[in-house]
Amino acid sequence: MRKEMRIAGTGGMGVVLAGVIVGHAAVVHAGLNAVQSQSYGSEARGTAAKSEVIISDGEIKYPKVRGSDYFVVMSQKALEMYIDDAKKGSVVIGDPDLVDLSSISGQYEVVAVKAIKTADEIGLRLAANMVMLGALVKASRVFSVQALEKAVTDLVPKKHLAKNIQALKAGMDLT
Repeated sequence: MRKEMRIAGTGGMGVVLAGVIVGHAAVVHAGLNAVQSQSYGSEARGTAAKSEVIISDGEIKYPKVRGSDYFVVMSQKALEMYIDDAKKGSVVIGDPDLVDLSSISGQYEVVAVKAIKTADEIGLRLAANMVMLGALVKASRVFSVQALEKAVTDLVPKKHLAKNIQALKAGMDLT
């Protein structure tokens, strides 16, 4: 099993942290192999950002995503930049309030997740990335929800932990 994931949006949306959490969950809490990489512009916020994770139960010989099996997209610009790298028929998880998902329906399995709205309802907009992670883990079934929750507990500041866990569960419920 080798699954390639890309999480993309703009700087400040937590896409890099989301990728780190996925990789950490896979390795530390699910006993799988993972490679995580990221790229973003030199500005701290507002520029394109992406995080890529490859998860496998075997050796990972090539550490770059060649064609994503799962693409979490949190901005229109990210969709336009990276959709061609998603495998045809793969799962694309996007927030319909941020991304025009209609332009790709039919070519991909599209999962609409209102991440920003849900995070706002929870009271922590920055947890939108966690809403998306909950949806990603439920859709991919690469590892358990418990592994993801443990990774979030390991990596998210305790001050915001309860709302981030709530956001994960909300993301799972939305898919």
